Amino acid sequence: MGKFRITTGDFLKNAGIVGLKYMLDLSPAEKNQDYGISEDDQSIWISTEFALNADWTDMYFKAFVEYYTPFTVYQRVLDKIEVNLEKLDKGVWKPEKEEKEDLKYINDKLLSNSYQSGFANIKEKIKEPEIYQKLKKEKLKEKMGVDELQNRLIELQNFLCQPICRETFVMKSIIYTYINRFWDGKCFLHRSNAKKDMREVFENDFAIPLRTYWSSTHEKAKELCVDCGLPMDSKEKVSIAFMKEMADDLSRKRSAFWNCNVDAYLCPVCALTYALSPLGFQLLANKFIFVNTNESVMALISANSKVSKTGMQAEQQEEEKASTWFARTMNVLLREKTNELSNVQVIVRGTDAEDKYRLNVIYRDVLKILKNDYIQKDLKKLGEHPYVKIKNEFINVHEKVVFSILQYQNLYGILNRLMRETIENDSVIWTAYLVYHIQLHAAIIRRSDKEERKIVMSRISMRDSGYELRKAILYSKGMTSDDCLRGTIYQLLNALSVKNEEKFMEIVIRMYCSSKLLMPDGFVYMLGNKERFQEYGYAFVLGLKGSHPENKKEENRNE
Repeated sequence: MGKFRITTGDFLKNAGIVGLKYMLDLSPAEKNQDYGISEDDQSIWISTEFALNADWTDMYFKAFVEYYTPFTVYQRVLDKIEVNLEKLDKGVWKPEKEEKEDLKYINDKLLSNSYQSGFANIKEKIKEPEIYQKLKKEKLKEKMGVDELQNRLIELQNFLCQPICRETFVMKSIIYTYINRFWDGKCFLHRSNAKKDMREVFENDFAIPLRTYWSSTHEKAKELCVDCGLPMDSKEKVSIAFMKEMADDLSRKRSAFWNCNVDAYLCPVCALTYALSPLGFQLLANKFIFVNTNESVMALISANSKVSKTGMQAEQQEEEKASTWFARTMNVLLREKTNELSNVQVIVRGTDAEDKYRLNVIYRDVLKILKNDYIQKDLKKLGEHPYVKIKNEFINVHEKVVFSILQYQNLYGILNRLMRETIENDSVIWTAYLVYHIQLHAAIIRRSDKEERKIVMSRISMRDSGYELRKAILYSKGMTSDDCLRGTIYQLLNALSVKNEEKFMEIVIRMYCSSKLLMPDGFVYMLGNKERFQEYGYAFVLGLKGSHPENKKEENRNE
């Protein structure tokens, strides 16, 4: 039996391979007969007979619809229709703010330009197209009678649930919200094809060239695919520039190539594989994530599978906040990979149009940090309450901490911002302590066991000392709030941010002179070592601000 093979490559090629496997699993193809994984685990093979006769367009569309539907405007429209129908059935529907916004959302999204162009392509193939045309003439309004509104919503629900409507409207959402974050300017994402039938242009741009390429011998071909290195004819080559952040417009910018001879072209097989890359990433809240193990095809599929344990646990729970969902799923992904304790590349891309790829190589020692029980416990707590408002900006602390660890950066920057915010908002101290605790154990993991015990005890002692000094100062002034310490804490944080030991010690000595307490030995050990200065210094300031097990608010929060 003849076979075609698709081998691994860069992270986008690998994501495309994962997407290809997902697509084939959903198709009529039989595993290990029509397709499978090579013995050396470095490629996916597809039988010649299946490859030349398969409906690649149908498989592509069905796979994207299957995975991305829950994340689309189409699904949210159906959800809002269902919610309002339930209210109408129970007789509790009222023309209030929520209901008005729901009707406006349904009108606006269904009548968007992309949905209207999609409808124009299928109106001759569907039942009761007049339902959609009626919506264009007369939008849903809260002033409608209950019976009329109910009938209109039921009509729309039945109309939208037609298979061809579902695919068309879902793909319109996917194309302009997800696929175009990875590639653009080709097929249904080319401006000239915006109003054309999506399946037809995909068939012409990807499916037909693919089958033609596989059915040709290329004995006299002079061009080589920049990815797989296989020969191809000049008419078959596809510019890699359709993939975002891969290359500039090769027809205009040739100076980067030897003698201005552009050779960055893909064969039709690699072009389709790259076009499948959005299906290889996992969409977690507002982030695309791909774990690129780059070891084998099985490892890639296991790390990014949408039907594995990870995928199952990543399903968004009812009414769960998107940020919490992302945090929880990120922890699951990382926890799975830490079991292997080998270098891992994680690629993250936001869903916004201006977002770029963020490549993070998770090295063995970083994986050890993420595997630590204390750190996983603290990350879980941060994931449950990830956002903190600093000034007028909401900061996702969990996300910043995770990415800082992945990029091998310390957490003192975000910790300093949080500590400054505690001066005005005491509730932030809990988050600040969690960040410090994660930084504490990350530093401990990089040290020997003997040093570890010494550092832990010293830091605990420093926080205790700060808290005892706080109590002594407040008692001497007859105060219960720490308003009298605000200026001092602010100055200490400034000294820590610029690693100014002299200024920090000057302030601390002045504080101890005004109390009857003795300065702890920890201040001696922290001098002359910039990293230890920050480790001990932040522990002391945390205690001074009130972070301590005796503080009932913090104790309850940690429980």
